This record gives sequence, structure tokens and C-alpha cells, in this order.
Amino acid sequence: MTPYAVVVPTLVRDCLPDCLPDCLAALAAARGPRPERIVLVDDRPATPVPDPEPLEHALSVLGDLRARTTVLPGEARGPAAARNTGLRAVTEPWVVFLDDDVQVGPHWCAQLRRDLDEATPDTAGVPGVITVPLPGGRRPTDWERGTAGLARARWISADMAYRTGVLRRAGGFDERFPRAHREDADLALRLLDSGWRIRRGRRTTLHPVRPASRWASVGKQRGHADDALMRRLHGPDWWERAVSPRGRIRRHAAITAAGAAACALAATGHRRAAAACAAGWAAGTAEFARARIAPGPRTPEEVATVLATSVVIPPAATWHRLAGAWRHRNAPAWREVAR
Repeated sequence: MTPYAVVVPTLVRDCLPDCLPDCLAALAAARGPRPERIVLVDDRPATPVPDPEPLEHALSVLGDLRARTTVLPGEARGPAAARNTGLRAVTEPWVVFLDDDVQVGPHWCAQLRRDLDEATPDTAGVPGVITVPLPGGRRPTDWERGTAGLARARWISADMAYRTGVLRRAGGFDERFPRAHREDADLALRLLDSGWRIRRGRRTTLHPVRPASRWASVGKQRGHADDALMRRLHGPDWWERAVSPRGRIRRHAAITAAGAAACALAATGHRRAAAACAAGWAAGTAEFARARIAPGPRTPEEVATVLATSVVIPPAATWHRLAGAWRHRNAPAWREVAR
């Protein structure tokens, strides 16, 4: 049997009170060889002092695994830093990272053992198979479709096993990625560039669609700053190497430029040119909104949400991409990972 540890970074989110307990309960119920160690990284800000009750409630579902569980304070600097905190406490040859909003399958521990035992010596990581349940009887919303895209992510850290020694030699996750976005792809590309393999496993993990505000899609545009860092670290072709969709950033930039030009031209009295640019902005925004509305349930609430956010997303995405490019303009690349 290959010993392993499990690391779970968490914000013990009040908005999702059953999130972490469901994650730990599923882990405790999974059949197969148990983890030697569970490291829970409490990544809530230290000020104000976090309420200990939600965390204690979550730990209570672990049963006999509670004795193997260590809780470490994080630094509230994002999941990459929190995972590194957990990594430093691991002595087992394999470490498995789980997000606090996933639920491992009923045979996950047995499936994980098989995944790890089948890993060849040149295999550094083995991701699990993520499934995202979507509602039946209706089309999924824009937010639900976005979450479903996690099932296609190649190296998602929602359920990812790495050789502990290899990960330490790699320096762990790059803490310049402050969000749960691209930090997993960055690490995988660094390992692949050093000659290691990452082989897809067969264990299954459920990633439910969590509730979100109608403006959540706008907040996700902050990830474009991380895309700028990826381009700096891995070159302009990182999209292809990571087998990741390129997204609409070029269209967003064009729509934003058209809107800004329309405002500037109107302010200087160039009405015809302003009208032409405004028409371009309107056409681009309408096309973006239609692409998001067409596959969805098309309820009045969903249509209103998509229309409102489709106006805001292009400038938000463009701003974060430009800000990220400037912030990371001199970011040094990581060294290769020794074999």
C-alpha cells in the first residue's frame, strides 16, 4: 500500500455552511486504505479572529479520522500559499490536494490506491476525474455551465495527487497566483517541462455547483491577471500546451476599445465617428450576450443577469488583463525541477 496524506485548504465559508463538512464526511465514508494524515489549512484572515465553531463542526464528521487530522493556520494569501503550508507538514510519499467544496466518491480511497500503485517512476502527478452535476429538466445557467467546465480542466487541483518529494523540489505552488485560477496549470507545466509525466487517474470526485451572486461572473474576470502571469512565465503558446480554451479576451478588448472610443469621440464633437464606434460596441456586446443566453434556460431572471453582466465583463476583463501584464512584466520564470 502506498501511504498518502490529504491536504484541504479552506475558508470555512459562512455562505456555504455545509461545504467543508460535506467534503470531510465524504472522505471519512470513502472505502479503501485511509490517509495517513489529513492537513486542514484554515486560510481565513486572522483579523477579525475567526469563529472556531464552524471549523469544529466540520471536524466532528471525521469520526476516527479526526485523530489523524491536523489544523494549520494559513496566511489568507490564496489556495496556492495554503497548499504549500499543508505540503510542509506532509511526510508521506504522496500528497493529495482536495478543494473544500468537493465530495470524493464512495470508493475513492480504494481507487486512489490503484491510481498511485499504477504510477510509473516518472509520473509526478495523478489527477482525479471531476464530475459536475447539472440540474435535470432544464438547461443550465451561465454560472452552472462555467462550473461544469471544471470537469474538462486537465490538471485541476480540486483532486490532485503529487509525489511529495517532486513537489518540494519544484518549490510547490507558485504563490504569485492569489486565486484558484491557473496555479494548477502553472505547476503542471513546470513539471512537464522538466521531463515528468502527469497521468490521469480513475478515481472520481463530485464538484457541486455552489450558489453565487448574479455578479459572480464579473468577479471571475480577475483571473485574466493570472493569464497575463502565465504568458510571462510560459510564453504565448501556454494555452495550447495546457490544453486550455483561449477565451474571449481579444473580443473583450475590441468591445472595450470601441466603447471607449465612442465616449471620447462624442466628448470631442465627432458625432458620426462616435456613432460608428458605439454601433461596434453594441454589436459586440449583443453577440456576447446572445452567446451566453442561447444555451441557457432563458428565464427572465437569467436573461436580465446575462444582459447586465455582458455589458460589464468586457471592460472588467480588459482592465484585469492589462493590470496583470503590468504587474508581472518582470516576473522571473521558475527553474526546472530536478529529476
